[in-house]
Amino acid sequence: MHAEEDTLGAQVCEADLEIKNAEGLHMRPAMQFVDLANRFDCDVSVSNGENTVDAKSIMQMSMLAATYGTRLKVRAEGHDAQKAADALRELVEEKMFDEPPPAKKGK
Repeated sequence: MHAEEDTLGAQVCEADLEIKNAEGLHMRPAMQFVDLANRFDCDVSVSNGENTVDAKSIMQMSMLAATYGTRLKVRAEGHDAQKAADALRELVEEKMFDEPPPAKKGK
């Protein structure tokens, strides 16, 4: 996680995330992500290295086509950017959208 202030004094925070749930960022977890991003009064964007989208738009988030293992960069700008980035990281990497991780082979 990386945080700084821009030239106008707004907080900017970036976080690298990895999709860890088995089914990836399909519509239900994408909607959870968008709903959570919309709770914060800051701009939030997400990049998969090829595309950068508005994290507060379900249509744009679905364009990322993020599957298990996809690495995403979240960038939040505004007075609660740190809180937004922390909450989104927790949703993706710790709570895994309340979905299971991939099944281990051989068990």
